[in-house]
Amino acid sequence: MKLMIASDIHGSVYYCDLMLKAFEKEAADRLLLLGDILYHGPRNDLPRDYEPRKVAELLKGVSEKIFCVRGNCDADVDLMVLPFRMSADCALLPIGDKIVYVTHGHIYNPDNLPQLAAGDMLLYGHTHLPSLREVNGIMCINPGSVSLPKEDSRHSCILLKDGIFVWKDLETGENYRHYDPLGEQKHQ
Repeated sequence: MKLMIASDIHGSVYYCDLMLKAFEKEAADRLLLLGDILYHGPRNDLPRDYEPRKVAELLKGVSEKIFCVRGNCDADVDLMVLPFRMSADCALLPIGDKIVYVTHGHIYNPDNLPQLAAGDMLLYGHTHLPSLREVNGIMCINPGSVSLPKEDSRHSCILLKDGIFVWKDLETGENYRHYDPLGEQKHQ
């Protein structure tokens, strides 16, 4: 199974559309969203083409393929317009004999790890920065932001297939980072 993992759309029709085009081009089986889907939040500038209702409408076309955890900017009222469920703050995803703890990142993150065993992984968004770092034997993985990347990072997502994580630039289509939990990471 091939997953596309994305976070922090923040109501941008333009970048949501880029993400969905990449999802289709990559022929991913499921779209795992790490929260902050519609609202831009009080600390963020408005993203390009901010139209939350249109984002909800775009996502409707792939709603049966979406699995989503809730972010800090996702309000109860958002749940009324989104065509998929997003009530949980976290989920567990098995990869081989390891556990991937999936969350938005505003509660559990590299500075406040959930209870995991060494070798497990934390998959989170929230910071708008793509990253890969090990903390206390836990690999912490962030796809970055679809619409509001910070610190000159890319508009990005992750593709996960056969246990291998690949960061993808949504604007150029370039794969720019690779992590194989059974091998070694590579920067391209």
